[in-house]
Amino acid sequence: MFKLLAIAVALLATVPAARAADETQAVTDGIRKIAPDAKIDSVTKSPVAGFYEVVADGQVLYASADGRYLLRGPLYDMIERKDLTEARLSGMRKTLLDKVPKDQRIVFAPKDPKYAVTVFTDIDCGYCRKLHNDIAQYNAQGIAVEYLWLPRSGPNTPSFDKAVSVWCAADRNKALSEAKAGAETKPARCDNPIAEQFALAQRLGINVTPTVIAPNGTQLGGYLPAEAMRQQLDALAAAK
Repeated sequence: MFKLLAIAVALLATVPAARAADETQAVTDGIRKIAPDAKIDSVTKSPVAGFYEVVADGQVLYASADGRYLLRGPLYDMIERKDLTEARLSGMRKTLLDKVPKDQRIVFAPKDPKYAVTVFTDIDCGYCRKLHNDIAQYNAQGIAVEYLWLPRSGPNTPSFDKAVSVWCAADRNKALSEAKAGAETKPARCDNPIAEQFALAQRLGINVTPTVIAPNGTQLGGYLPAEAMRQQLDALAAAK
């Protein structure tokens, strides 16, 4: 009798798991119908009954369990007063960016920085140049700027080639500063992370430069004056 009871309990336990697997497949199939080439990172149950959270191509979406309906936009917890969508995106950004080692970044930092921000940059972007022109001011505010590459024009373009040449220069920091000041970049080739970082930006859903990301993965936006950036970083630290 006890053996039969144990079997019955085990069978009942498989029902929710099987249903969840069917729903996950239905959601995945639904996404594939409208976006066949989408890179789906995860499909998990959302806080809203009957809906799944889908992380795909740097976006957080919400799909009904039957794979029919799709919602795009922030999901806000009114009791906790928290943007659940941004929290999920911030976590994803932090996880992926933490995997990029320091030796694959070009870093401009003060001694003992209080904060370090990741900035996706493009040499030929006007506001990227404006941001870099303020590097000393960011450093004075205790902010280290760590550059990753997003040549928006894509591979096999002049902007992409300039990024490679800067990376391959004997002094990357000097070469980057000169390039952003408008100096002609001396062509150079070597093993480099430019294509990998370009792909990372796409995975994170980033397609504009500069894009500034705080240490916890929060996207601060584009160009910010140094004092304004420090205020936002202080506010994030206080909220944590």
